[in-house]
Amino acid sequence: MQNNNTSQRRITAGIIAAGLCITAAATIVGRQSASPDARIDVVFAKYNRTTPGCTVAVSRKGAIVAEKAYGMADLEHDVAIRPDTIFEAGSVSKQFTAAAILLLARDGKLSLDDPAQKYIPELPDYGAPLTIRHMLTHTSGLRDWGNVASIAGWPRGMRVHTHADVLDIISRQRSLNFPSGTRYSYCNTGYNLAAIIVSRVSGQSFTEFTRTRLFEPLGMTRTSWRDDFTRIVKDRSIAYADGGSGFRMDMPFENVYGQGGLLTTAGDLLRWANNLSQPVVGDAAYVREQQEPGRFNDGRAHDYALGLVIGTYQGTREVSHSGATAAYRAWLSSYPERQLSVAVLCNVSTGNAPQYAHAVADAYLGVPSPGTTTSTNSSVRIAPSEGLAGLYRRAGTGEPLSVVRSGDELRIEPGPRLTASSGTRFTSPNGSRYEFASNAVRVTDAFGTVDQYVLLQGDDLKTRPLADYAGNYDSDEAETTLVAAVDNGALVLKRRPDSVIRLTPVYADAFQSSLGFIRFHRSIGGQVTELSVTQDRVWDMRFEKKGM
Repeated sequence: MQNNNTSQRRITAGIIAAGLCITAAATIVGRQSASPDARIDVVFAKYNRTTPGCTVAVSRKGAIVAEKAYGMADLEHDVAIRPDTIFEAGSVSKQFTAAAILLLARDGKLSLDDPAQKYIPELPDYGAPLTIRHMLTHTSGLRDWGNVASIAGWPRGMRVHTHADVLDIISRQRSLNFPSGTRYSYCNTGYNLAAIIVSRVSGQSFTEFTRTRLFEPLGMTRTSWRDDFTRIVKDRSIAYADGGSGFRMDMPFENVYGQGGLLTTAGDLLRWANNLSQPVVGDAAYVREQQEPGRFNDGRAHDYALGLVIGTYQGTREVSHSGATAAYRAWLSSYPERQLSVAVLCNVSTGNAPQYAHAVADAYLGVPSPGTTTSTNSSVRIAPSEGLAGLYRRAGTGEPLSVVRSGDELRIEPGPRLTASSGTRFTSPNGSRYEFASNAVRVTDAFGTVDQYVLLQGDDLKTRPLADYAGNYDSDEAETTLVAAVDNGALVLKRRPDSVIRLTPVYADAFQSSLGFIRFHRSIGGQVTELSVTQDRVWDMRFEKKGM
């Protein structure tokens, strides 16, 4: 661990020896009116020479004022993390891909409102406009290729996927999750396709274009793309999964990038963040365009811009993005009105980069350390109306929503408690709004996407004979076959070579599983004809029952 404050080092060592948590440590330091430097040390106190760790860097008014490192870059060879150690930035990478597209637009070589198929003819025609802007703002409706691959039995990390695989998978998808521009759903596919567009339009490789147009002008000398995972990258940290019983390597062994795959340092990320206030790449109009919130087709705005999330934190505007690839974790945020930016990069799966970065930002935004202030909860608890609890089914995909009542509270099982604003209106901790009416609930997420759920009653809750579902189910889109069978009184799906996926009944013809939400569909005569798989980024993928 690097630490320039001898007194604070002794305090931190004593806290660790006593087995106190970070919150308790922050309380002690806060009471001592600690400097921002000392508060940063407390945030990362649990990382040492026996653990992976993180780097953190802070800039104010365009100058880096803190660069610190904690933990080990390589546990096998006892290599410590340094401030200039290279990590993978996960989805923090997306803003660089969007920036490259914007440069080509300013060059007059494309428009963000061009149909994506103009540059990616491998994309099917879905009957309505699907634009580059839709892809960059996560409103395209495209299925996430990684989820499709996982349904087929090859989740990311199990096979060396390439951009050729991305194009091949997407070319087989006959439908979208939803009509482009009508909803928000986070999707890596659009950013992989955007990287391909940059290459096809510029005539250069994506890595070369971004190196000459983005990284070199900003002095980002330690930044590159993982376009070949076998390439030797000096000073790269190894990523580790923390399963509770010890650390294991968990690296992104794939050659896809644009959605992620940026190899960089915390300091280089700040050089990029400073471009938001003092443009070297582009100009003020270019910077504003990248931060313009996306819009749905009906004109409503949402918080995702072009590779950036636009929000507020501690009452000030925040421009940010998180990242997670394999066991790497990342965060980059800027607070333009305060001329402050914070970057955190970690090489451990349990590294909560957003939480760490916000704790660091607090030290510079003037927010007291935990434990230095007390708060009172003067809110009045509102009891939910009767009859709201129950099992609901989402319109379209059929996914279940279990609402349970506990005393004067409602919660989403197994998720969070809901906060009531009236007897029928509630909010979850993530900002989603729940409005109950007439055996239904309307859910509006933080990005403005609306879903309708209907209360299940009577026959909808009855189970059906498991033998009804037995058979082979094929999907050309996933290029795989699922075999439904009754095994020891339970329904399972078998997938080559040796996967056995247990299905847990939820309601009539519907099951939960490790593969996702499984729903069987019947003909008018009552025969099972199809099953569908729904995951968070692939909705209602159909498998046809053979031998009908």
